Amino acid sequence: MTKYNNKLENFGKNIAKFRKQKKLTQNQLAEILDISREHLAKIETAKRGISINLLFRVSEVLGVPEKKFFDFG
Repeated sequence: MTKYNNKLENFGKNIAKFRKQKKLTQNQLAEILDISREHLAKIETAKRGISINLLFRVSEVLGVPEKKFFDFG
């Protein structure tokens, strides 16, 4: 696995972690974001990247600063 893939995987795990902390299912968050559950699932499992616009929306909905999604330490 490349360093890039590892970062993308950790990024997706962070989205899932913060989503679960807000007690939201993938379906619920996807509906709020107006995307499919499949799209969200692919982001959370590093099978798909995320646009900056969608990142800003995820951040706002989950109440988490954007930089927190990049905290892989």
